[in-house]
Order: sequence, then structure tokens, then C-alpha cells
Amino acid sequence: MVKPKQVGHLVLNVADVAASTKFYTEILGFEIAVQRPDGSATFLTCGEIHHDLALFQAPEDAAPARKGNIGLNHFAVQVEDFDALRDLYHTLLENDVPVDRTTDHSMTGSVYFEDPDGNGIEFYYDKFDTNEGGLAEMRRPGRQNTVLVID
Repeated sequence: MVKPKQVGHLVLNVADVAASTKFYTEILGFEIAVQRPDGSATFLTCGEIHHDLALFQAPEDAAPARKGNIGLNHFAVQVEDFDALRDLYHTLLENDVPVDRTTDHSMTGSVYFEDPDGNGIEFYYDKFDTNEGGLAEMRRPGRQNTVLVID
């Protein structure tokens, strides 16, 4: 049986590649790796690999994303620490991007929101220095999620 190494990248079909590129770069801090000359796609990077996220132009008659439908619930992007998450939170508010919720998962702290097409996004930071510590916490009996307080 195959053993996955990691999730490689995410590709989203979007209603407006230019608008989505602006959102992901100017608000969320992704960098443009390359854009197709015809404007049909942008490939974005967090700065370490060729691309982490790609935005493809959806057909004009494509149905919009709807919360709770079959398919993507959300995707997660890790930031360095709580300070970086707090900075993102304030950037979202300053740009009128509604925050769905903030959650303390006990092994991570998270902010949830949507992109311009309604795709769910979670930005989070790990509270443990090792993957083993986070996994042990996730498996801890009685672990509960609470609201993450961000000032």
C-alpha cells in the first residue's frame, strides 16, 4: 500500500482569477510563482516550493461554492506562531473579510474565514514544538475545542 508523504498543493477553481490573486497575495501573503499569460491561472507559493496553491478560472456557468455541500470544507495554512495569527486576524478585519470563528484546538490555534468564492480557509499555528506532541494532544481523551481569544 502507498504511504503518502504529505499533501502537495491545492488547486481552486475561482470566479475571477485576478480578484482571487489579489486576495491571496495582498491579504493572505502568498507570493506569485507564475501567472498564465492569458490570465486563466495563477500559481502561488509560500516561498519554499514551486507552488502551494493554484487558482484556475472556472467556467462562467460554474455553480458557486456553498457551505456544507459535498466537497471542500476548508483548507489549512500554517503560520509561525500566535503573533503571526493575530496579525492575520487584524488584517482580515481591516480588509472587511468576515471571520467565521477562532478556535483553540488545544494542539493548534486557528482562525477560520472564507475567500471571495466562499472556500473555507483555516490559518493556524502549532502549540507544540514537535509533531509527536501535537498528535499526542489530539488523541488525548477529553480534549475539547474552545474559543481562541485574539486581542
